[in-house]
Amino acid sequence: MKRILVIGGSRYFGKSLVTRLRDEGNTVTVLNRGSSAPPPGVGRLLADRDDEAALRAALGRHEFDVVVDQVCYTPLQATVARRVFTGRTGRYVMTSTMEVYDPATLPAASAPHAVPVAEESLDLTDPPLTQGEGPGRPARADAAHAYAEGKRRAEAVFLREPPFPYVGVRTAHVLGGGRAEFTGRLAHYVERIGAGTPVDVHEAPYGTSFIHHLEMADFLRWTAGQTFTGPVNAASHGSPDVIELCATVAEQLGRRPRHRVVEAGADASPFSFDRAYAMDNGRAEALGFTFGRVADWLPGAVAETARATT
Repeated sequence: MKRILVIGGSRYFGKSLVTRLRDEGNTVTVLNRGSSAPPPGVGRLLADRDDEAALRAALGRHEFDVVVDQVCYTPLQATVARRVFTGRTGRYVMTSTMEVYDPATLPAASAPHAVPVAEESLDLTDPPLTQGEGPGRPARADAAHAYAEGKRRAEAVFLREPPFPYVGVRTAHVLGGGRAEFTGRLAHYVERIGAGTPVDVHEAPYGTSFIHHLEMADFLRWTAGQTFTGPVNAASHGSPDVIELCATVAEQLGRRPRHRVVEAGADASPFSFDRAYAMDNGRAEALGFTFGRVADWLPGAVAETARATT
């Protein structure tokens, strides 16, 4: 039995993570700003994680075997957490993202060259990256660039002479859960294909990585109990592109998908990518976790979304 703190954990796969950890017999506490009550049998601490003094006050004399940080988005948040949890935890697990590999948000010379992308292809111990800058690549300030760069810089803070054993879980695109999948990305396809509306795609879209929301929760639960450190990719097997995704949605709905090709450089539907950065999950599997296959769970996730949108 471990003492585990989950920072965040109030929605989507974070909620499933909390209940899984509790059901294993761990003493689980969530820390958040009080947006929702934790499930039965789970403790709660209230604080704004950006406020270092308030965070220290909420933690008091608490110590943990593992901290799972679900909501670290910036280097400032990572810096505060690094200071506050030094000496308080035996292991720190940060939920990061596959967007750290996105060539569209990296300096040209830093983009991964091999696909699927393995963890070692991105060295975040170098001097901090500038946001999307590089030869012929001007700085960008849109949400996608800010999100990817924030996660990269947050990871870099923890990787720089880590004061506690640290793991950065780089999650694939998480799907499933019906209405709980709050981004609405899968619902975008269900609604458009169901209505006979064309889906905007790139002329030659690349495949990407996905993971089911319950598999993501299980991976974080498993990671909390392990001893390995460093970055690790979390993705189901298989890297469908947007055309294959549309075909799966259409089959579940009994419709024919329609596509509309966008101009080069224009925005398309979610998960239509004009560059490659699908992830290699080999490190996690070598460490002992067994991932499922996108092809096995995606039809059920589509059906679940369809029920939630009608």
